[in-house]
Amino acid sequence: MDVSKEIIFRTTRSGGKGGQNVNKVETAVLANFHIDGSAVLSATQKQLLREKLVNRVNNEGYLWVKSETHRTQLENKADATRKINEIVNKALQKKKARIATKASKASIEKRIESKKRKSVVKDNRRKYRGD
Repeated sequence: MDVSKEIIFRTTRSGGKGGQNVNKVETAVLANFHIDGSAVLSATQKQLLREKLVNRVNNEGYLWVKSETHRTQLENKADATRKINEIVNKALQKKKARIATKASKASIEKRIESKKRKSVVKDNRRKYRGD
């Protein structure tokens, strides 16, 4: 699902190293996506995103992402868009149901045998009494 058209961007100055350029150029990008105001998502998808992304969504329902790894604002915008799309798509994927399996006879026997060997080793640690 591509939510790129509904992302709102804001720029800010990047932190860290970079000399004078860092102090005057706004290359870092803060991107936010309003889940409830989205026209791309259905009501059930919005509810699912709110539940799964509860730690990443603020009180107003915005999903925030910051990107400041690249040197240009354009690259950081693309990176922030990619991050938001990744987060939304990952949250919307259905989890594969786990099928319970039964342990094989060979694995059960192997486990019991190893327990017996361990028991013998521990028995041999006892002090020998010759009565």
